[in-house]
Amino acid sequence: MNPETETSCKITLTQQAKLAYVYIRQSSLNQVIQHRESTELQYQLVERAVGLGWPRERVQLIDEDLGKSGASSQERHGFQSLIAEIGLNRVGLVLSFDASRLARNNSDWYRLIELCSMFNTLIADGERLYDPRLYHDRLLLGLSGMMSEAELHHLKQRMHAGARHKAERGELQHPLPVGLTRQRDGSVILNPDEEVQARLRLIFTKFDELGSARAVREYLRREQLLIPARPPNGPAPHETVWNLPRASSLLQILHNPAYAGAYVHGRRTVDPTRQQLVDVPVEQWVICLHGRYPAYISWETYLANRQRLQANRNRFAHDAPGVPRQGKALLQGMVVCGRCGRYMGVGYSGPQSRYLRYRCYLDAQEYGGAGCQEVRGAALDAAVAQAMLEALRPERIALALDALAHLERETDALEKQWQLRLERSRFEAQRAQRQYHSVEPENRLVARSLEQFWEEKLRAVETVEQQYQTWRQTHPAEITAEERQEILAIGEDLPAVWQAATTTMADRKHLLRLIIKNVIVDRHRVRGKLWFQINWQTGASSVHELTRYDIGYHAYGDGEQIEKRIRQLHAEQHTDKQIAARLNAEGYRTTHGGTFRFQTIWHLRQRWGLVNIKAGEMTPDRLHWSDGAYTILGIMQAVSVSKDTVHRWRKEGRLQGCQQGPYMPWRFHLTQEQLQTLRAQVKRRGDPAATRSE
Repeated sequence: MNPETETSCKITLTQQAKLAYVYIRQSSLNQVIQHRESTELQYQLVERAVGLGWPRERVQLIDEDLGKSGASSQERHGFQSLIAEIGLNRVGLVLSFDASRLARNNSDWYRLIELCSMFNTLIADGERLYDPRLYHDRLLLGLSGMMSEAELHHLKQRMHAGARHKAERGELQHPLPVGLTRQRDGSVILNPDEEVQARLRLIFTKFDELGSARAVREYLRREQLLIPARPPNGPAPHETVWNLPRASSLLQILHNPAYAGAYVHGRRTVDPTRQQLVDVPVEQWVICLHGRYPAYISWETYLANRQRLQANRNRFAHDAPGVPRQGKALLQGMVVCGRCGRYMGVGYSGPQSRYLRYRCYLDAQEYGGAGCQEVRGAALDAAVAQAMLEALRPERIALALDALAHLERETDALEKQWQLRLERSRFEAQRAQRQYHSVEPENRLVARSLEQFWEEKLRAVETVEQQYQTWRQTHPAEITAEERQEILAIGEDLPAVWQAATTTMADRKHLLRLIIKNVIVDRHRVRGKLWFQINWQTGASSVHELTRYDIGYHAYGDGEQIEKRIRQLHAEQHTDKQIAARLNAEGYRTTHGGTFRFQTIWHLRQRWGLVNIKAGEMTPDRLHWSDGAYTILGIMQAVSVSKDTVHRWRKEGRLQGCQQGPYMPWRFHLTQEQLQTLRAQVKRRGDPAATRSE
């Protein structure tokens, strides 16, 4: 069977009743512009569709994907539309110059073949017509797709090998950041603009001082300083623009190895799961050549900046405490559990979350059960801060001098930034003036626009000058002698600076981390004490203890001594009030750090089983004492009188009694003769008021 007969046998009226789609694609815009013949050949496939029996008006063109790679269908909206039309059973024929135009990967190619087979759609190229339902045609289509994918693989392999070989010599040109400029001969120099250089150096200096990109952003925003950028829009050379400070822009500057003078190839790669570029760790960079560019910072500083940015991500499990924040936990991200070695988290308890706590509950969260330990944070923070201030006591004068020198350097650096900004704005105004004067006076169409542009630049100069004067009022050019002495006095009084209302919690945490690495705590190591070890940044360590005031007397450090003393005083027949006074006088304190009250003694007696001394030696019927003395109740029952009569007899001297103290029970020592005398008196008088009614 000849090809014409075979082709006519494959085409049915059902297929011709549907639309014919011609898919046109070129891999890049450069091919669209330079390889026009290939594009024209693809457009001529319309005539082939007409020759196969489809009316011209039922032949549709899809050329939306010109300039797009066929390696994936993600960005090819034309191919996605074609797949959708086939799935809706609207397509009878798909024409493309070859399989590589439709897809360069087997997943997209075989999906297209499967859909065409399901919905009875033919596929044609510049030579043959294929029916995906037929085995041999399907086999040929599959082989064609495999060859197309293999061709793309070999093309990429050759291109990548050539690019890598060129990159190994440092000759493969990558886009440079705004701080560097490539000259016509290919050499790289610092950006000739002094303001760009000064601003970038200020960013690196402030990051080394403040420790986070967001802190640098806030500093630049507060000082009204912009960030330079060079967007790659249009043909080179690209103009430098000045944008508001953003954290993302600062991170790009801090992460760029070109500012450290390094030429890097393979810094990013495509993640196949997300189909997007991701950063590669430094140790996995394909090529890294040092000293190829002029540097703003050293390579060691660049690595330290990356490590610092990584530590700012607040991951305790990876020894990353995070950037200091404004929370009231001074040791945030610095407290290490002395039992399991993990970093402890921050929690709050009590009404309105008033009480700060450091908690180690990772095991409880992961496996259930109880956590390692939990300690109150206020006392621990205060003790660590006091230890730090004591450690800095010999260095306070040096710190004050350093602070003064830093303030002077800061003022000089900002003054330079403002002078460069003023110089730039004035230059732009002068250039606008020259452009206005160079135009012919009769050409008012251009002159009016240039005049308006000149006025805008003059207003910009006026705005910058006003901002500079405002800044100058708050930043004097020189520090007076009185201000110098005041700064030195403040610097020497470091505790006052630490407690000042203008010192934020973030400032305190930042200062603390410069001096202290971490703090290991263990509340179970010493009875009634919070044991903690301060590991200093110098490598030294110091051990401290704090009395715990948030525990019971069974775990209190002085608990055993307090219990022994209370039992001793109770045995000596002291009242609760007397015991509390004696304990306070002897320097004992409660578990909350306060003084003892008689209510506290009463509760402790109940817990330890110490009965009230008012009835401690009485008989169970409360009539006699253990030594045989009578109580008031005992006399009332023995003589058959009322309580008032007993007290009246005591006042008249008929009864001799004693009392341990105010409000204590009475002891009456009576013989049998005295009892007989009292009974006789009661019987003889027959006084109803004196006789107790049964």
